[in-house]
Amino acid sequence: MGPIGLPEIAIVLLIVLVIFGPKRLPELGKSLGSGMKSFKDSVTGGDDDDDKKITTGDTKADSTVRAEKSEPSA
Repeated sequence: MGPIGLPEIAIVLLIVLVIFGPKRLPELGKSLGSGMKSFKDSVTGGDDDDDKKITTGDTKADSTVRAEKSEPSA
């Protein structure tokens, strides 16, 4: 078997479109891209900042977490 060509990629993308639908494709692409980036960073050892804020994509939940952390404890 040779390398994967354009017709094979088109068939796979068509199957993915049928399974997940057009509304979920951008979300799947974004999560796939961020997963590949984090995998690349872990393999290459780049960007070892553990103090970076992890966002959930839910701005209401993120602001709630920030508000809880900023309140002084009594």
